[in-house]
Amino acid sequence: MRMNPTLQLLTTRRSTKQLGLPAPDAAQLEHILQAATQVPDHGHLTPWRFVVIQGEAALQKFRTLLADTVTQLNFGEDSMRKAERVGHMAPLVIAVISQPNFTAPKPKPEWEQLLSAACAAYAAQLAAKAQGFDSVWITGLWSNSPLLRAACHCGEKDKIIGLLMIGTAKDEVAKPKNTDLTPFVTYW
Repeated sequence: MRMNPTLQLLTTRRSTKQLGLPAPDAAQLEHILQAATQVPDHGHLTPWRFVVIQGEAALQKFRTLLADTVTQLNFGEDSMRKAERVGHMAPLVIAVISQPNFTAPKPKPEWEQLLSAACAAYAAQLAAKAQGFDSVWITGLWSNSPLLRAACHCGEKDKIIGLLMIGTAKDEVAKPKNTDLTPFVTYW
């Protein structure tokens, strides 16, 4: 039996850390960002935003911010090597920022708004994959970098929940995971 293309996308998407050109063009990037805005959003608060980092000048600024973060926070040589790898991981980076809205007439809990931002990040990954691109969602020390937060104009309550690295896989993409549902599912 042939699997529905949407189900195939949802059940086979995997993270890929070795990404190169081509990257999404302007129209494809628009689809990625549109998909990211269609996620569940209790109260229509749009508690997320995106910073697109593309083109050599922007990517060089990004690499500098990563290296300066390691230096500023005194993380050491291993982290500097990791910053170098992350900075050259993909030709397109989207910083996904949770921007909770506390001024709405009917405010929603911050955790709900954070989950909406996480859904936006995942929807962007799925939209990239649907168009033939691969991605990986990076967090870690970069998410809390004061320099990256400042460059992304983050407010006090804003959180960089991830850096979506998007491009074309340089190597073969890993096979699907978690195919045995037994450890993860309970039926009532």
